[in-house]
Amino acid sequence: MRSDGWYLSDDVDDFLARAGDFLRSSPALHTTPLTTIEKLRTRGADESAGEAPVFGRLERGGEVRAIFYRRTASGPLGLTPVITRDEADLLAARLADLGHSLPGISADHDTATAFAEAWRRHTGATPVLRQPLHLYRLGTLTPQEPFPEGRVHVAGEQDLEQVIHWCHEFAAAVGEVVPETWADTRFADRHFLFWETPDGTPVSMAAMTSLIGGQIRVDPVYTPAHLRGRGYAGAVTVAVSRAALAAGAREVVLYTDPANLTSNALYRRLGYVPVTDFAVYDFSSDAPEAD
Repeated sequence: MRSDGWYLSDDVDDFLARAGDFLRSSPALHTTPLTTIEKLRTRGADESAGEAPVFGRLERGGEVRAIFYRRTASGPLGLTPVITRDEADLLAARLADLGHSLPGISADHDTATAFAEAWRRHTGATPVLRQPLHLYRLGTLTPQEPFPEGRVHVAGEQDLEQVIHWCHEFAAAVGEVVPETWADTRFADRHFLFWETPDGTPVSMAAMTSLIGGQIRVDPVYTPAHLRGRGYAGAVTVAVSRAALAAGAREVVLYTDPANLTSNALYRRLGYVPVTDFAVYDFSSDAPEAD
């Protein structure tokens, strides 16, 4: 389905055949759509109750210039950078005309803001900035000194209880709602590492996504509050970054909360450099829906 250059589809394989090269052309910037859409391709989607995913691509002159995706018909919109504010407006108008009810959007800051403003014009929904984010890319890995005593431990099945416990603690700390079933969480397909003290006690955790489109994303990194300030987060971040490079990643990326000055300073010291800012907006639930 086409409108003003935007082509919509619910077929993930057809979508990737047409837009896959575009996504892989900027693996760091497109880290989230690459991993999310690949998960939909390999695991499928829950299509009960109208929960089929929706994909769209913007074509100009026969080339894909931007894409969007919704994991479910009731989920938020993910959108790659658009070229102009008019293109964001055209997409908002099209989705509103089709009766889409969006709970929010996640995109680079300028695109998210442009779309949020367009969505307000077309639907009356009020956008509320929920989470600003920094996106970093690994330049030259620079391990911290001094390095804390201990070693890396690759988490296995025997460590799942500890992984789940710390993922729930991490989610609670950042205000994230985690599904009750572990398999339904965004953490379930991650590859986890621990930093352990010499006696084998885990003191920090990091995870990475699988290699998709030449990139791996580090997410999450977590150290319990009572163990912070001892270099453990830096040690496990170095370990997971090395693991990502060893797995073949050309780009290793991570998101940070701009308000967390400690973590941002740490990642910069370790060799991560800023790529761009992202923003997550929520749309008010009491806004009138399109007919």
